[in-house]
Amino acid sequence: MKTLKTFIIGLIIGALLGFWTGYNKGRGAGIFSNPFKERTVTEKLKTSFGEGVEKAGKNIEQMGKDLKDKMEK
Repeated sequence: MKTLKTFIIGLIIGALLGFWTGYNKGRGAGIFSNPFKERTVTEKLKTSFGEGVEKAGKNIEQMGKDLKDKMEK
């Protein structure tokens, strides 16, 4: 019984730490930083700007491929 109790407590603690670090990693924050801390406006802008640049790059690449295909035909 004691082994089962220790296993369950370890499982709960491991799940909580895994959620904590995984959430922070997904946000791009430090692994052990506070996941409930409100992000500043500059952090939100950096994230949005980075996503916008990435999407624009993909669109430009696709346009280049389309033009190349039309030129070959």
